[in-house]
Amino acid sequence: MIKQDDELDKLEEDIRIVKNKYDQFFAGIQKTPPMQERRNIEVFLHEIGKQKIRDNGRRFRYNQLLTRYNQFREMWARKMREREEGPLEFKRRAAALSAPREAVAPQPPPVTSSKADPYVKLAERSNGEEVKRLYDEIEKEHLKLGKLPTITIDQLQAMVTKQSEMVRSRYNVNAVAFRVDVVDGKVKLKAKPIQE
Repeated sequence: MIKQDDELDKLEEDIRIVKNKYDQFFAGIQKTPPMQERRNIEVFLHEIGKQKIRDNGRRFRYNQLLTRYNQFREMWARKMREREEGPLEFKRRAAALSAPREAVAPQPPPVTSSKADPYVKLAERSNGEEVKRLYDEIEKEHLKLGKLPTITIDQLQAMVTKQSEMVRSRYNVNAVAFRVDVVDGKVKLKAKPIQE
């Protein structure tokens, strides 16, 4: 029994050490994450998990340690994703998290078009100029966010044509207008039916 408690004590201590090393890594003190120590913990957890634990108190403690470790793993994975998304996204998210709550919450999502009529109208037989204008707007908003457009002008043409047909038949109109918005850091295309 003493040996088994020693195993769980060692596991708890190992988890604490790896958590501290990850904290140092994310703070920039350590250069690399403690991957080998983490693998050792996962092997150890697997070995203990294979045993038939008859003692309820010991099983409960093992499950607690396993749950805590899994929570740490999820947190580490999330933080690693944030680091890998690049400095711009990472800084933007960090700035949003450190901003005062009151300043963030009440603001409505920004609509980025500043013109009086931000919509680009596409009639049934529109030429490519309207689509080109829409693409320019999409490109401009992506660049403001520090990204490149995720769509080509040909893909936009196909998407707009398909969406226009759906809106025209659904609302029985002869024109559809599109507007480029940025909502929650994503560039979106909004459509509205127009009767001429």
